[in-house]
Amino acid sequence: MESMTRFESVLGTTQDSAEDALKSAGGLTRELRKAKAAAASGQVRELRRALDAATAVAAELSAAVTEIRNGYDIDESAYLASGDYAKELLAAASDRGVAMFEEDERLLCYPSIVRVVPGDSVIEIDRRRERRLRPSVLVGLLAAAQQRPPKFRAEQFLESLAEGYDLVVARAAKKPDAVARLVDIWAVLTLLPGQAKEYTRPEFARDLYLLDQSGVRQAKDGRTLRWHASSGTRTAGVLTTVARSGQQQLYWGVSFTARVPQ
Repeated sequence: MESMTRFESVLGTTQDSAEDALKSAGGLTRELRKAKAAAASGQVRELRRALDAATAVAAELSAAVTEIRNGYDIDESAYLASGDYAKELLAAASDRGVAMFEEDERLLCYPSIVRVVPGDSVIEIDRRRERRLRPSVLVGLLAAAQQRPPKFRAEQFLESLAEGYDLVVARAAKKPDAVARLVDIWAVLTLLPGQAKEYTRPEFARDLYLLDQSGVRQAKDGRTLRWHASSGTRTAGVLTTVARSGQQQLYWGVSFTARVPQ
């Protein structure tokens, strides 16, 4: 079985087998109902016939369930931990035309950030746990999320960005409208212990893109946000996220410029 579709294939086979077993279970239920009715009326020949039939169906059903259980031969925790699940998820997204790529041990799929949690056999979508792991189902959930407007407060994020920018500029003794690297701003915004894990670089990059798309540029103090690109995509400090179009979006630096008096 190809590793790129292993989990999807195993789940699909199990689903089909369970469907067949359910039909057998329906047959067992019918025979037991016949036995119940025959016992109630005392029709002993019909009762014995129904019980014999139910016994045969039950044996077939038991064998089918055992086969289904043995057929589900994947250790999902190990599969998630190996990285093969992430690869399968990327392949499933590509097949469906949903843009997704891996960055800093996370999967970026606008506007969602996905993290695999092998120990608990779950994934997290924007920090919310999701136990529906079938790749085709999960890609469907992510695709649906792309159709909804993201919950993002551009003005509030802009103010936090400006505060972080001021701290970086002041610490480096730069002029008030100097260009500051966004990774340095993220570092000061996550200074407290554990905050870097609570608000990761991929999440920061995603929020930068949402701010960029919002068109909000002017802070409450009147300064205007300006975006600055790096000299190259390999420059240290470049942050990467995925755009609504599915293309990679790169961010490097910003500045806040005061309005020039007329």
